[in-house]
This record gives sequence, structure tokens and C-alpha cells, in this order.
Amino acid sequence: MKELLSGNHAIAEAVRLSKVQFIAAYPITPQTPIYERISQMVSDGTMDAHMMRAESEHSAMAACIAASMTGVRVFTATSSQGLALMHEMLHFASGNRVPIVMACVNRVVAAPWAFGSDQTDTLSQRDTGWMQLYCEDGQEALDTVIQAYWICEKVRIPAMVIIDGFYTSHFIEPVEVPTEDEVDRYLPLPSLPNRFQFSDPAFLTNVVDAYQYTEFKRRLFEDLRAAKEVVREADRRFEEIFERSYGMVEPFEMEGAECAIVTSGSITSCARIAVRRLREKGFGVGLLKVKLFRPFPSEELREHLKDIRRVVVIDRNLSAGKGGIFWDEIRSALYSMEARPLVFGYIGGLCGEDVPPEMIERCIIRCMERKKMEDLPEWMHGMST
Repeated sequence: MKELLSGNHAIAEAVRLSKVQFIAAYPITPQTPIYERISQMVSDGTMDAHMMRAESEHSAMAACIAASMTGVRVFTATSSQGLALMHEMLHFASGNRVPIVMACVNRVVAAPWAFGSDQTDTLSQRDTGWMQLYCEDGQEALDTVIQAYWICEKVRIPAMVIIDGFYTSHFIEPVEVPTEDEVDRYLPLPSLPNRFQFSDPAFLTNVVDAYQYTEFKRRLFEDLRAAKEVVREADRRFEEIFERSYGMVEPFEMEGAECAIVTSGSITSCARIAVRRLREKGFGVGLLKVKLFRPFPSEELREHLKDIRRVVVIDRNLSAGKGGIFWDEIRSALYSMEARPLVFGYIGGLCGEDVPPEMIERCIIRCMERKKMEDLPEWMHGMST
């Protein structure tokens, strides 16, 4: 059944449908409506779960880790400064292999203080050992939360389901909400080990030597890379039941393309319009949306971009002193190709600054005339349309 939902409320519906048993969070803009909606559902009895309001995001994640270790299905959500405050506990979560699903609503990190959307908050956590899945709209967010529980509980690695602040989190659109029976067919009830058995006590997160530490990290690395197959299987099974699929990367109008735009998140919707317009004008342009960022889909990117001459990456994020984070990772992934394309980076949409299709068209036309790559990105800020 279709309902008019914001991206935040779509995530809350997915949490209910996933039969989450424990939620700990601290409200922060623009994530707060997720927590409010879940709280309302728990209060009115439409969701059977235990709510905990922590005194900080650090404590919320600590509570989620402990709860997950008892074998229950858990959820939390955060944004911006809250995610930064969680940083220490994110390493504990992945190191302890707890299958937590966390919704992250992208928002700039201070200073200066602001509230617009920007992916730097989540991308700055890319080395914490969490899976990261970026969503374009509310429908994808709802579906991805459900998929994330299936994935996480298979590989015992936590995941972030990420949407753009305000553009996706507060924008209301029709969302297909599946029935509980449909979700139950896809996602079984949690069957996780309880690590706090009084009859079989054990140490958790105990001190190790260098050899043991390296073995733990190597195992996490290998399991995270192998998780791509689980992500692929989760998406395939989801399509069988719900007739919707997203993939790790999603091509659009890539047949016969000489130039490809690479995007993630809500900017993708504007890029689709730009691609259609450029196609009508006779330009061989396609689009590739990156959904899965960790583990990074290097092989999939190489497969889709192997016949492309120019790649234009639009980043709503910034690694200061380097450039756009997706741009840098994509250049690295394509480096081993014998005939690799020219990869151009653009930084745009920071703090939610508008990136209209006309601006994207202008960037593409300029790049199609360029003969060599640059070591630094171009800034779309103030670019004439």
C-alpha cells in the first residue's frame, strides 16, 4: 500500500516492519523525526519494542552494542555532531561484530554551525568497519533498512543506512509500504547469540597482543569484502518478493555512453534529469549511482565504466586538502585498468546548496572538452547555470 511519507518516517516504518526489539538514540536535527515516530508507535502499541533515550549519542551506541550482544535486534539513528560523538563506539561495534543497523541523516559537521545536508559526517567514519549504504529517496531508504537487517545478521557486521538531510529526510512522497507478512517472508525473526550467558561466562573485548589484534582486523577486512556477495543476495531476494531492486551500483542510460556521471544520494535524481536532457541534445552521457560505499564496489565500477572515456564524479562532501571522497575512491578503483577513463571531480551541494540539472549539464559539457585530468576538484559553488 502506498502512503505519503517523509524519508525519516519511511525509515521508522521499516524499523517497525523489521520487528526491532530495542531502540536507543538521542535526538538531533534532522534525524529527530525518526526517533519521534518510533516512540509514538511504541507508545500506541503498534510496535512491540523497548525505547531508551540516552544522554548522548556515545551512550546510545554503547547501549545498542550491549543490547545486541544479548541477542536482540537493535536500531539507532543520528546525524552530524552526534555521529562524530559516536566515533569511539563505532569501532567497538564493528570489532565486537554486532549487527546493528543505524540510520544516518546527512548533515554538515561544525564549524561553522549549519544544518544543511552534506555527506562528510558519514564518510568521515568510513574506516570504522561499518557497512555504508547511500539512498536516493524515501522508498529506497525503507527498503534498504529491511535489507540491512538481513545482511547484518548474516555477516555480523553493523551497517549505516544513509539519506540526505532535508532533501530526503523531510521531503514527503508516495512510498510503497509492504505488509508485515511480506517482510516476515523476507526477514526472519532475530536468532542471534546471547553473549551474556551466566551458565557459560566469557570475557568480551579483552586485551590481545599484536598478532591476535592483526588477526581480528584481517578477519574483519576479509568478511567485509565478502559481504558484497551477501549484499547482492539480499537485493536479489528482495526483488523476488517486492519487485524492487537497487544493486550495489545502479546504471542509468549507460548503453552507448562515452561519458558517465557518478553520484550518490539525492543529487542522483537531478542528475537523471540532466542525463535525459543531454541525451536529447545528442550527447552520449550516462549515469552510475553508487549505493554501496563500504565495502567499496571496485569491481562493479570497473565493469560499468570499462568502455567510458570520461567520468564526472559529483561529491556532496569534502576531504579537506584532498577533494571529494567518492572522486578519490573511484580514481583509486579505476587505476588498475589498462585503458582507464579520465576522472573529473566536482564538489557541489555542500550544506544543501542547490545543484540543479542545468548546473550538472554545464559540468558535463565542460568535461567532454577536457583532454587531461586535474589533481584537484572543481567547485560548483557559484557556478553560473
